[in-house]
Amino acid sequence: MDIWHTLNGFDFVWDEKKARKNLISHNISFEEACEVFFDPFYKLEDASRHGEERRGLIGYSESGRMLYVVSVEKGDEAWRIVSARKAVKKERRQYEEENDFV
Repeated sequence: MDIWHTLNGFDFVWDEKKARKNLISHNISFEEACEVFFDPFYKLEDASRHGEERRGLIGYSESGRMLYVVSVEKGDEAWRIVSARKAVKKERRQYEEENDFV
């Protein structure tokens, strides 16, 4: 079942079971993952898989955790959250270098 979530006027959607599994595996809710879209310094990269165009975002949630969020654009409707986890060292470094924070 799809769950719809609106944050700052933008719509997000995700699969309820996948969100629950992600929370158990990575201790990150998809609600928190949505917050990364509003980090003014987020880094965007190609995360495409199996012919599906996906975006990887590296940025901070409101709680101050740097996350890596994979999403798919659903036309003009919404962003579908695919997965979310804490950013690894390489991704944190990319974020800092891209934004001249080093």
